[in-house]
Amino acid sequence: MVDMLRQRYLAAFFMFFAGVLLFQGTAQAQYGSRVSEIQIVGVERIEPATVLTYMDVRIGDPLNQETMNRALKSLFATGLFADVTLRPKGNVLEVTVVENPVISQIAFEGNDKIENEDLLAEISLRPRQVFTRTKVQADVNRLYQVYQRNGRFSANIEPKVIKLDQNRVNLVFEISEGPVTEVKSIRFVGNKRFDDDKLRGEISTKESRWYRFLNSDDRYDPDRMAFDQELLRRFYLSQGYADFRLVSAVAELSNDREHFFLTFTIDEGERYKVNAIGISSGLRHFDAEVLRPSITFEEGDWYDANEVTETVDAMTDALGDMQFAFVNVRPDIKRNRAEQVLDVTFMISETPRVFVEQINIRGNVRTLDKVIRREMSLVEGDPFNRSKLAASEQDIKDLGYFENVTVTPMQGSAPDKTVVDVEVIEQSTGELSLGAGFSTTEGPLADIALRERNLLGKGQDLLVAGTIAGERTELNLAFTEPYFLDRDFSAGFDLFHITQDLQDESSYTQRRTGGGLRFGYPLSEHWRQVLRYRLERNDLTDVDPDASLYILAQEGKRVTSAVSQRLTYDTRDSSLTTTNGTIGWLDTEVAGLGGDTQYVKGKLGVSHYIPLADNWIFNLLGEVGAVKGTGGEDIQINERFFLGGGSLRGFESAGVGPRDTSTDDSLGGNMFYRGTAEMTFPLGLPEEIGIKAHAFTDIGSLWEVDDIFGPAIEDDNSLRGAAGIGVSWRSPLGPIRVDMSAPYLSEDYDREETFRFNFGTRF
Repeated sequence: MVDMLRQRYLAAFFMFFAGVLLFQGTAQAQYGSRVSEIQIVGVERIEPATVLTYMDVRIGDPLNQETMNRALKSLFATGLFADVTLRPKGNVLEVTVVENPVISQIAFEGNDKIENEDLLAEISLRPRQVFTRTKVQADVNRLYQVYQRNGRFSANIEPKVIKLDQNRVNLVFEISEGPVTEVKSIRFVGNKRFDDDKLRGEISTKESRWYRFLNSDDRYDPDRMAFDQELLRRFYLSQGYADFRLVSAVAELSNDREHFFLTFTIDEGERYKVNAIGISSGLRHFDAEVLRPSITFEEGDWYDANEVTETVDAMTDALGDMQFAFVNVRPDIKRNRAEQVLDVTFMISETPRVFVEQINIRGNVRTLDKVIRREMSLVEGDPFNRSKLAASEQDIKDLGYFENVTVTPMQGSAPDKTVVDVEVIEQSTGELSLGAGFSTTEGPLADIALRERNLLGKGQDLLVAGTIAGERTELNLAFTEPYFLDRDFSAGFDLFHITQDLQDESSYTQRRTGGGLRFGYPLSEHWRQVLRYRLERNDLTDVDPDASLYILAQEGKRVTSAVSQRLTYDTRDSSLTTTNGTIGWLDTEVAGLGGDTQYVKGKLGVSHYIPLADNWIFNLLGEVGAVKGTGGEDIQINERFFLGGGSLRGFESAGVGPRDTSTDDSLGGNMFYRGTAEMTFPLGLPEEIGIKAHAFTDIGSLWEVDDIFGPAIEDDNSLRGAAGIGVSWRSPLGPIRVDMSAPYLSEDYDREETFRFNFGTRF
């Protein structure tokens, strides 16, 4: 029995082995041959010859598994086919393909917050392109990123394919946008020196609040959170915490996907003071102590990384002025953790001599190259300087013509040459603004302005504007060429027509029509000169029959032809929200080159801002002015100064100075002075709300009206003064300010004002 079983197993084994040998022989006979013909099956839109060009197989190639795998990879890599099958038939290779459909239309459904055009611009697929599931999935992921960038992390996107005839499809993205995913809370762990409220004020992401409905700061953005980490680091380093370390930054999404919870874990470390400041120079025959005035901090101060950076920039600029173009200034900081002090040594060393070989500008479709080049502090052939490169990048950004500006130095054609690559992304420079507001002085107002800041891509500025207010109507046309004759010399003209109702102040209406030319040029980094010529006609009309005799005598038309200049000195950190610096001005004007009026007028003023603490800003302002008739002419009322309102709070507009008490008409004055001391401080509210408080006192006086005498004329140079408090709000709809003030020095005939309100907006 056992022998019979063994015989059967041996017979079965030999039969199986023979079958394997037969199969291998057949396969070797089939795949050991070469390709004599390639047949393409299943194509509809694509020509068979085109398929052959995509295949990495040619007639005469070995017909084996390696060849077929290579052909499959080549065909699938084109993205044109949904399926590919290769079958060898003798020496003939049969290729059967199933073509991917072509997209006929792409549509979006359910999107209300983001327009179709904006979504289409974000995806890669387009009508008449080949449909592939890989590309669709990539576009779905991209759309998710777009919605997350807009703060909608609960959005749901499903692609739907609608099959059509002739192997075509419509692609529809069905979108459920969901609510905005806001930042519910921001917490800090490990902070001992500064509380959570203080640190929240230092970062750009904010907690959701009702008053943030017009901005997106309370929406979670991974890029913004990364920037917040850098802001925290900068803040602590500016406060002396040289060992500061950000341990982690975590964003947690709530289960309902409607809120984010941000947590920053930090290690503050110790706070350091500056023990010693040194300068070490590797330059030959150079006394490094001449750079000592460039140091912006002192021994014993708390360490401030921002001050160190400013000192490095100041030293680099000073060395450049001394013709040391190829130098590097590097701060070397040594800590003494036991005593919590550190030594700062500025190391000055020579760098390889590198020159600017070429400046390439890319991305400017509309803006001319020269508009960008003239903002560059470096030109071809100059010694390469990183400080000037950074300043050039900032100057180009300050033009306001570009959404993004990137200036990158790259290796040139030789080791001592650098190519500067300037890449810009243009943005709209046309503005149409509508305005509405209210002023205590002018009542309700509305305005419209059309402005193009980069006319024809030449950097020219064109403005057409009109204002209608309760007591003023104004039309303006202005044009400015910032680089006249391709030099840092601005030129422009103005045309205007202004009608102002002054019945309450002086019982007349003034109509001014005219124009002017102006030229401006810098004298240095902080000094600038502007020259003007003005020609205008002044009409004093609608004079009240009961007005002052001195105003009745001036009713009529006059032509003024005047040349003026303004010299300014400006070191402010910002012209809009100034916290530090000084601005001074000197205005002079001479009239009499034709026309009906002859006079000389001048004003001199200065305003200085001093930061006393965080968000505590003290401002001192002083101004004096005088006007004098020439050629025996008296000064007319339309050329005199008026004081009050915004220029002297506590008093109405034209509320102080010479007055005809018989009619209560303000006559203006030929000489004035005024001064302001104001403290701006926070109210303890979140800084981003933009609400600030003000405490102020204004003083001033206005006098002299060209030999006008009489029992009813009051004219003296006595000092007036008022003190008050105010609140300002940088609201989403525009700036609002309310002032309450009370005079403490005044005359009986002055017009006082306790409450003052101003509101204006553009949208």
